[in-house]
Amino acid sequence: EVQLVESGGGMVQPGGSLRLSCVASGFTSRHNDVTWDMAWVRQAPGKGPEWVSAIESGTDITHYSDSVKGRFTISRDNTESTLYLQMNNLEPEDTALYYCARGFTYLDLWGQGTLVTVSS
Repeated sequence: EVQLVESGGGMVQPGGSLRLSCVASGFTSRHNDVTWDMAWVRQAPGKGPEWVSAIESGTDITHYSDSVKGRFTISRDNTESTLYLQMNNLEPEDTALYYCARGFTYLDLWGQGTLVTVSS
């Protein structure tokens, strides 16, 4: 079964940090697991999905939305089939359900999400 499983969410105070992980499994192609284009998307309560970051297949070039640029870092460990999102200097506006997904802007496989709450 092809799946993405996120973890690492939780509650943190403003200014704090969290690292999200996304373990991929079951991909069956010449590309394995997180070596695809991979992205993080979030959905805040009562709002639509917001694309946050992506990492390109092969080059590992990274991209970020303006709202997180300079604070978040996307990376991956291909040997562990894991995608990461390091989030620093978190703000209450970062509160959301965070999903990892396969793709760059067209996302065809999603995880179940992990909740991040930033509150004092």
